[in-house]
Amino acid sequence: MHIAVTGANSSVGKTLLSHVAEQSDIEVVAGVRSQPAIATLPVSAQIAAHVIRYDRDALSPVLAGVRCVVHLAGILFESRTSTYQTANVEATQAVVDACADAGVRHIVFVSVLGADPRSSNRYLRSKGDAEQVVIDSGISASIIRTPILLGPETAGGRALVSLASQDRVKVLGGGHYSMRPLDVEDLSHAILQCCRVEADGATVHELAGPTPTTYRDLIQSAGRRLGKEISVGTLPVWVAKSGAAVLSAIRGHGMTPTVIDVITANETVQTNADARLGVALTPLTATLEKTLGLRTDQP
Repeated sequence: MHIAVTGANSSVGKTLLSHVAEQSDIEVVAGVRSQPAIATLPVSAQIAAHVIRYDRDALSPVLAGVRCVVHLAGILFESRTSTYQTANVEATQAVVDACADAGVRHIVFVSVLGADPRSSNRYLRSKGDAEQVVIDSGISASIIRTPILLGPETAGGRALVSLASQDRVKVLGGGHYSMRPLDVEDLSHAILQCCRVEADGATVHELAGPTPTTYRDLIQSAGRRLGKEISVGTLPVWVAKSGAAVLSAIRGHGMTPTVIDVITANETVQTNADARLGVALTPLTATLEKTLGLRTDQP
């Protein structure tokens, strides 16, 4: 099976490539945005790395002979040069158009819980718009909506490790919002399963972790595994949003009220897709231990 992965140097991308390297029947084109990013990828004879641009004409030849494209690229934090429209919507359109040109049979698009073209949140709206681009393409597609991802290299994992190493922390809203943390390894297994089994039309899956929790409880649980009892205080959301609005306007990047609303949204799923995708979810306790570096028996 010949697949291509965009955003291959992301935490999800590198985890996925590590799994690919263990399976002899898969060859992958790993797409990244710069030459230095290639050096961060797993090394395997099955992985061919390419510097790509999200432009239809540039992408089409790269995808020649590819059966399935896994589209991971996208942003949560905007900058002066990269917006939700360009990075999440227009880049997805370029990938879809290139897939059509190259005769790609299937697209796997990793999205986010809450994605909706009608959302008042600009980020969630852009992800919903990107999903619609994939759905409207007419190409067989599997869309996987995810919650916060945990693992040693994920952004959520690094933030959790930082908080769990302290005695006292303040988090947005006291961390009382609900979460369904997903092990990044489980997402990789789901992606590969979708690559192997083409969807009938476009199918949307909501894939979340096995254990509902709150961010407050997650931090304290991680702390206890490090032998610490962490005092979790409250950073009022309105205060954080006011400060973020000012600083992001000055800097042109970084934390914004839009991102804060995404972070503090309750993560819920109507029907978890783990059984449908053939994924055995990793217990949250085991995911926490891997994320904290307390387990060495996992990849």
